[in-house]
Amino acid sequence: MSKRKVKKTMTIIFSCVGALLIIAFVSLFIISGIFKQPKYLEPWQKNYSQKFDDPRIRLVAHGLLSANGHNMQPWKIRLDRKNPMVFYLYADSERLTSEVDPFARQMMATQGTFLEYVKIAGDELGYQTAIELFPEGDYNEQNLSESMKTKPVAKITLTKTNPKSSPLYDFMFLPDTNRAAYQPTKLTSEQINQLENINVDAGLSMKIFQDKENMNKLNGYAMQGANIEAGVSHVMKESEIIFRANEYQKNKYRYGFSVEGQGTSGIMRHLMQGLVTLFPSMNSGKAASDMFIQSTRTSVDSTPAYALIITKDNDRSSQVKSGMIYSKLILTAHRLGFVMQPLSQVLEEYPEMKEPYSSIHRDYASDGGTIQMLVRLGKPIKEVPQSMRRDVMDLIVMD
Repeated sequence: MSKRKVKKTMTIIFSCVGALLIIAFVSLFIISGIFKQPKYLEPWQKNYSQKFDDPRIRLVAHGLLSANGHNMQPWKIRLDRKNPMVFYLYADSERLTSEVDPFARQMMATQGTFLEYVKIAGDELGYQTAIELFPEGDYNEQNLSESMKTKPVAKITLTKTNPKSSPLYDFMFLPDTNRAAYQPTKLTSEQINQLENINVDAGLSMKIFQDKENMNKLNGYAMQGANIEAGVSHVMKESEIIFRANEYQKNKYRYGFSVEGQGTSGIMRHLMQGLVTLFPSMNSGKAASDMFIQSTRTSVDSTPAYALIITKDNDRSSQVKSGMIYSKLILTAHRLGFVMQPLSQVLEEYPEMKEPYSSIHRDYASDGGTIQMLVRLGKPIKEVPQSMRRDVMDLIVMD
């Protein structure tokens, strides 16, 4: 074969390979849903709440943006028919994550994060919010799921007042969690004071640690918790079930996990989504466990500080209040240029986590208190995408 023919043959081969690669990439993008409008991001728009005339729904649309366990968004809202300035918050028992949160402690903290966002939005929009926790009494803990359906977490009463600009309001529209690496910059004593002083509840305490001894200890707990969780198949399966692989699924469900959770964005997001859709095993079994451990290791290795939120007791009201403080911590940290990520595995109460759970409480809550949150804190290296949010009307329960 002449050199000219060889060259021509090689050109044809390379052209075919190139064409196949282009087809493969285009196919991944189509499978990912690159041309789908991301309706699950609409609630993050600042003008989203303005579509609604009812001030209660406007405030609920802000609460929807708050941090919540497993991004389950487990909130139900009942509007008072007789009083247009009253609504009730219920924990949505159909959105429990019972494997990692068997006693619904995290679920209650998630109710608190919502209430604090409602309160801050109320100030900004000109509504004073009076929040009464468990207005119809405590849950029946022996029949918790059914009790959640009938007893509200909170009654919220609005009073029209003059709008009061909140320094935290604008930061509600930023992602609440950043799982990427952080800069090694430590907090100044003034910044620590600003963060710790947001708590004015005598039943709660918030402590920030960045000294070497405590950092090593808390790093160890974070990794121990991640390693245990990665090895508990029924817990990992719970997370796998609510993973949304592509834009079609994200628009359909609008809650749970997606590749954005690890900070993946842009073209890489669609490539990953296409691959995970084609090969679901990439996000299940050992692959998912290994990825989770590696992600936690990356987080731990680039954490300059930790924050702990501790309550004196562990009743339902205290759990809710810890979530309210957590929302204030997130927004105040954003205002100071910091981001955060909860590393909650070691605080979870399923049997396999019993030993490290007891150990971290001996070290940091030896007076009998309960650690509600363990959070890494630092200045971000990169921004991360916003996560899925449901349509606000999906939260409204019609009697």
